[in-house]
Amino acid sequence: MPPKLKITAIKPYPVWVGTRNQLIVKVETDQGIYGWGESGLSSREKAVVGAVEHYREFLIGQDAMQIGRIWQEMYRSQYFEGGRVLQAAISAIDIALHDIKGKALDVPVYELLGGKQRDLIPTFATTRSECAGTEVVEQVLELKEQGWNAIRLMPAGQKSGNVYEPRESIAETAKWTVKCREAVGEGTALGIDFHHRLSVAEAASYCQKMPRATLDFLEEPIRDETPSAYESLRKLTDVPFAIGEEFSSKWQFLPYIERDITQFNRIDICNVGGLTESMKVAGWTEAHYIDMMPHNPLGPICTAATVHFAAAVPNFAWLETRASPGELYQGFDDPELFPGLLKLEGAHYRVPDRPGLGVDVNEALVAKQTYRQWEAPHLVRKDGSVTNW
Repeated sequence: MPPKLKITAIKPYPVWVGTRNQLIVKVETDQGIYGWGESGLSSREKAVVGAVEHYREFLIGQDAMQIGRIWQEMYRSQYFEGGRVLQAAISAIDIALHDIKGKALDVPVYELLGGKQRDLIPTFATTRSECAGTEVVEQVLELKEQGWNAIRLMPAGQKSGNVYEPRESIAETAKWTVKCREAVGEGTALGIDFHHRLSVAEAASYCQKMPRATLDFLEEPIRDETPSAYESLRKLTDVPFAIGEEFSSKWQFLPYIERDITQFNRIDICNVGGLTESMKVAGWTEAHYIDMMPHNPLGPICTAATVHFAAAVPNFAWLETRASPGELYQGFDDPELFPGLLKLEGAHYRVPDRPGLGVDVNEALVAKQTYRQWEAPHLVRKDGSVTNW
């Protein structure tokens, strides 16, 4: 019988690390085994801390080994279940419980998920500059030379502070997207993340300004609340869609999977409900021949959890990395803060064999960090109306 580990404490740490806030959560047990998790609701960390503290009230004293049961109780213990804030809190706790169970059984987390199916986790890298000007072409070629065969572009149009005009952006972005494709040739997967800033018509117009096969994936071009809008866009372009980083449950993924809307699943383990929910989504996705392409913009705990997930699922494309030369966050790769953190080997992460997640946190050092208020850019159009970031 596996050991029983009574939860004795749950400690959220919303702290500024390098260039952004991270919300990491520690779960402690009565046998001295602890685990770390991370929440993914960037810029709303304080809201998630409140949810974690609510859950802490009834999780203290429970058996940390009963991960599935605890997940159900966290999800179903309130009348207003679900939602991004609650699911971000559930995600962090769920990841920490997997870390605990792996350590207790002396196995890596991927063994709890069915075992390892790959040794190396391929990643995609992102250019530093907007898709406008010769510098983006130079950066794409630099990343290709460094070993990446999947590269993501960022759209033009934010050079004027917080003003963003979609039509101006898509015209400039389309021109330089074509130049990037010409530069890297056909063997490199090329995509772009519009961060849901466009309408259906604008997204279609962008795609139609370029030759076929220019892009291998179009990430989050429009908002995802209405699946039928994506179905409408599908009729206007044949570029594969990469969708899902904002989804906070398997139920939100349901129409996109069942109606074959998405081709790459941008699941975020720290938003969707942790590893427990992610594995359910992965199996469902596999049945529709859709590849997992996880969202991974946070810290080393998220990266480690997602690497274990990526190792255990058969249907996998690339993992987002923010440790490439184009996007390296200050503090993200600090081994003093995060002992055992995973580091890129070329364009891959090697799956760790250490018990649990394989990465730790210097709690004393993290406790000295402070939270800093940070807001994502509040974008407006030239007429003053508010638009998406």
